[in-house]
Amino acid sequence: MDQLPKSRTEPDGSAVIRVLSYNIRSLRDDEEALARVIRACEPDLVLVQEAPRFFRWRKHAARLAAKCDLVVLGGGATAAGPLLLCSLRVFVERTEDVLLPRSPGLHRRGFATAVIRVGGVRVGLASVHLSLQPEERRDHAERLLERLAGLDVPYAIVGGDLNEGPDGPAYGRLAAELQDCRAVAPWGGGATFPAAAPDRRIDAVFATKGVQVLACGVPEGLPGVSSGDLRAATDHLPVLAVLRLAAAP
Repeated sequence: MDQLPKSRTEPDGSAVIRVLSYNIRSLRDDEEALARVIRACEPDLVLVQEAPRFFRWRKHAARLAAKCDLVVLGGGATAAGPLLLCSLRVFVERTEDVLLPRSPGLHRRGFATAVIRVGGVRVGLASVHLSLQPEERRDHAERLLERLAGLDVPYAIVGGDLNEGPDGPAYGRLAAELQDCRAVAPWGGGATFPAAAPDRRIDAVFATKGVQVLACGVPEGLPGVSSGDLRAATDHLPVLAVLRLAAAP
């Protein structure tokens, strides 16, 4: 596997960052394996789906963050599952958890969003987990794009479990407005679900057009990431993106 660029801040304030999107299935699997995978990816940001949402959920989120040498940025139960973790390199301007309208008989969905600064760059974030129902997925994709447009930032990054592949209408709607990072700069593995025998790419990292995508994919073969840990950690495989954000001239 080609060596991935390391995170760095350039002399002009531009930033190279590592962003990991990961559905952790409410920590119901091997938490130590999960932490090893996350640490090996050396992320600046982790955009989590299916974080713990019930009893002592804040404690569980904080414990995972500590095991990964990260801190909780926002989200969790207050966003219906999406969670944001970050390294101490990240300066947080603001966070907002967004609950979406509930459809009868379906799980409540939401977005965990934030505006941060890394180096000399401001960037918006969103962790999302789209619905199992196709029409609701499309509606959530539209609401996500509206939310990103309202963040008033030069760049935005989205990580999520979309519950459909690139040929789906919600995925396609996001890819029409944002860069599908895996499609732009493929690296590592592609399929993300199910972890034991992946045959679908339903997890993704997206970025607005001005972001330079250096690499994106499942971190198979990355030093410190074993196939056993990837299978044991949760039922999804993570997506790691390396992105360059240019400072304003």
